[in-house]
Amino acid sequence: MKTLQIRRRVGQGVPGGWAESVHPVLQQVYAARGVLGPAQVEHRLARLLSPLMLGGMAQAVELLVAAIRDDWTIVIAGDYDCDGATGTAVAVRGLRLLGARRVSYAVPNRFIHGYGLSPALVESLQPKPQLIVTVDNGVASVAGVAAAKAHGIRVIVTDHHLPGEQLPAVDAMVNPNLVNSEKCGHASPPCDRCVHDARLNQSFPSKALAGVGVMFYLLLALRARLRESGWFARVEKCTQGEASLDSRDQDDRRSTEPDLSCLLDLVALGTVADLVPLDFNNRVLVEAGLQRIRSGRACAGITALVEAGKRSVATLCAGDLGFAVGPRLNAAGRMEDMRLGVECLLTDDVAQARAHAERLSAINRERRDLQASMVAEAELMAAGAKHIDAVGVTLYEPGWHAGVIGLVASKLKDRLHRPVIAFAPASIEECGDGSPLFDSRGQDARPSHEECGEGSPLLDPGAQEVRTSDSTLRGSARSIAGFHIRDALATIDARHPGLIERFGGHAMAAGLSLKARDYPRFAAAFDAVARELIDAEQLQAVVYTDGELPIGALSLSLARQLRNAGPWGQAFPEPLFDNLFECASWKVMGESHLRLQLRDPRDGMLHDAVMFNAYHGQPPPTPLRAVYELGINDWQGRESARLLLRHIEPA
Repeated sequence: MKTLQIRRRVGQGVPGGWAESVHPVLQQVYAARGVLGPAQVEHRLARLLSPLMLGGMAQAVELLVAAIRDDWTIVIAGDYDCDGATGTAVAVRGLRLLGARRVSYAVPNRFIHGYGLSPALVESLQPKPQLIVTVDNGVASVAGVAAAKAHGIRVIVTDHHLPGEQLPAVDAMVNPNLVNSEKCGHASPPCDRCVHDARLNQSFPSKALAGVGVMFYLLLALRARLRESGWFARVEKCTQGEASLDSRDQDDRRSTEPDLSCLLDLVALGTVADLVPLDFNNRVLVEAGLQRIRSGRACAGITALVEAGKRSVATLCAGDLGFAVGPRLNAAGRMEDMRLGVECLLTDDVAQARAHAERLSAINRERRDLQASMVAEAELMAAGAKHIDAVGVTLYEPGWHAGVIGLVASKLKDRLHRPVIAFAPASIEECGDGSPLFDSRGQDARPSHEECGEGSPLLDPGAQEVRTSDSTLRGSARSIAGFHIRDALATIDARHPGLIERFGGHAMAAGLSLKARDYPRFAAAFDAVARELIDAEQLQAVVYTDGELPIGALSLSLARQLRNAGPWGQAFPEPLFDNLFECASWKVMGESHLRLQLRDPRDGMLHDAVMFNAYHGQPPPTPLRAVYELGINDWQGRESARLLLRHIEPA
């Protein structure tokens, strides 16, 4: 593991205009994130960016108006992660609320259909719909859209991923990151419509919308267009239910204008779980969703998932969505079938939602066990290959589960502080015996951990072929700050045409597929690109803090203000502080957690602290420097301040 360096954030200006009740520490925290006054944390829905600022919106809306008016069959083509599942639920619920009567959904099984709107997914749709609307995918689905078009199906793509060299020939595409006017799925040179859409996206201030956010924006624009056309006869508040939509009478469909804010709990969950930057626009969406959940107005599925995660609905924060709720949904897509997750979010039956949530929790426990085993294997591989000292790290094990490799890459990236791509066989069938955990060559053919050292084909770019078959590997990549992982894959693709079969993603995460025989060549190419683009300073692991808390500030009142001041998340990080302490006492909780009493040497005050997965047989140092969150311990209804330690080192 790389040595961690502690650095302190600096303010991006002088805070001003705050009420006296806002703690000076919180003002300092805000200033370090570019928030200098109260107007920048007024997360009111009225301050959302207009949906009409997005390119492709007009075409998508007109197509959906026709679909609702003429009673088309519509299939929502989702994705198998939390963003895709929540986006699918938002699309199905929202379109039904707006009057669509024949809306269903399809989510690909990663082991059968592959990713996104693939030809295999299109062929599986029976009967064929008149319209497909993608959520959180589609910008790279050239073949899938062509397959849909061959069946006479219209296609609207809603996505937020970065586009590749070729765009699908869709009827409409809404994607804030489609900003290159030279790209067009319809003609070359690009058609006037695509040039216009790209220019709109270039001026759209928030490129950080998650897939669920893009879909919510489409519903807002669709509602406005329906209102303008006189579709709604009167205005009423909606609920999460669908009772008013069951009637086959068209006048009933036209009688109510729904309050689409009833979908914001789903939008908040998908946005936080997808780790998109929480810019102002996303914070508005997330805060509104959290308020719905805290007030007891969430859909039955989210409430059940919160309860299954042992979190309090009344005090739920963005971190709870990311660490307790999101992983339960993601586990279904990683291990089994995301339809279970979508059904949990679509049902209005409380008992059914709880049953789904319990099943999702059980799958998540299986995922955690499998992940722990795979991470342990990956760490041994990395430890045995230190002589290579790769900057761009690649890992492959034929027994790994393709649904969990992203988590393995993330864990190894954090521990090595280098970009990591983890690979696994692309499908269960390619593992031979039907199990994702074993290679078809048998247990004896799998390399041992010792074989992952000198001359290992798993990390050594100069090694021989990993496998001699034509089987496909699926890779999941996670990056460090300053190294755009999708652009790195694009560079490799340009230098080595045909080496990568498919790829896509963002700056910090991406996915790809390639032939198993090409793995060593790809490993060498990835390391070469990483060495070119990453300097030594970027390989230094750093934790940024908001400095030292002053005497008397380690209090419950400040902890409450910090908890309520978010939503904290990606690019708007949870406040961290660093102070010197003396370790007055400590004990082990469970097998690996620490509970400590830390004394502030400045005033002698004792503070409760916990640190998870921190005990490795040695006592904590004293004196010590700790990086920590100022949190709240809620025990039997009594709240007290508690330090959640993220890092400790001898002082």
